[in-house]
Amino acid sequence: MTEALPHGVMIAIAAMAAVTVFTRLAGFWMMGRVTLTPRVMRMLEALPGSVVAALVMPVLLKEGAAAAVAMVLVAMLMIWRRNEFLALAGGIAMVAGLRAMGW
Repeated sequence: MTEALPHGVMIAIAAMAAVTVFTRLAGFWMMGRVTLTPRVMRMLEALPGSVVAALVMPVLLKEGAAAAVAMVLVAMLMIWRRNEFLALAGGIAMVAGLRAMGW
């Protein structure tokens, strides 16, 4: 027998879904009003790297050398094999091994 989720959980999930849909639609709407000059295009091309850096740097600062080595391995595996699952598994194995060795 399964129990239903509490109403508060369902409301939170619905609110998060609504906010996600709103931000995506608002982004498309706003970008439809931006003139795509060469400068704007360069900025848009640089965004993915900026987002990755914003996600990776706090982890590196908090987790230390083991995480840095694992992230380098993940990047190398992604370049070499182009397989996200393999890169993630390699990174997890690397950080686990380094932590087991006392890093």
